[in-house]
Amino acid sequence: MIALVWEGGKTLFSIPSYKLPHLHEVFGDFLRRGAGGESWAWIMAQNAAYTALEGIVGFVVGGIAGLVLAIVFAHSRWLERGLLPYVIASQTVPILAIAPMVVVWLGTSWVSKAVIAAYLTFFPVTINVLRGLRAVDPDALALMRALAATPRQVFLRLRVPTALPYLFTALRVSATISVVGAIIGELPVGSRYGMGVVIINAAQYYNWRPANLWAAILVSALIGIAFYHAVAAVERRIVRWQPLAPAI
Repeated sequence: MIALVWEGGKTLFSIPSYKLPHLHEVFGDFLRRGAGGESWAWIMAQNAAYTALEGIVGFVVGGIAGLVLAIVFAHSRWLERGLLPYVIASQTVPILAIAPMVVVWLGTSWVSKAVIAAYLTFFPVTINVLRGLRAVDPDALALMRALAATPRQVFLRLRVPTALPYLFTALRVSATISVVGAIIGELPVGSRYGMGVVIINAAQYYNWRPANLWAAILVSALIGIAFYHAVAAVERRIVRWQPLAPAI
């Protein structure tokens, strides 16, 4: 369907290839040779692996940070009222303004990109898990209290199972966001590897070789799709007893 709309649109509106290349030109770009004689597909794979590493580390760190914050807020209304507004406010600052500062502070290694990915990842996890921990059935909570369950037992046997669908909903969202954060972190001057660097270089030569940019976009999208399906696969194995929570 996408191929039909793509090629049909080019024909119908007479779009030249320097504005929108044919699909066979995009896929053919992977077969050409780079300046050093290496296959462009191999060059793209190396940069994709670098971005994937940054995204995975940022996803894990951000997910753990968001989970810890949600648990802390669920146990303390006082801390929630005091800190949650700052958590929300942190997401109102454009990431394009923060990314260069993080790269300057931490250097151009993969660590700075992972930190940016974590910054974007922790927020959905925090908000959604907090919502899940508070979404317990009142009757089930009353029953556990009537049976003299300890706060730890209530948390592990009631709140955590209830929050799992919310957690995985947030993780599915964060999985793709972590890739976006890693790519944005690669955009400032000084980065040597990653899909962000490939995209910037391809954009500079778009009028001459537009297929290169579209190929880079395709690879970047595939990384995010792979992350999403990896989380969804884990979710299908763990969360089986109730429907998925709505996305935030």
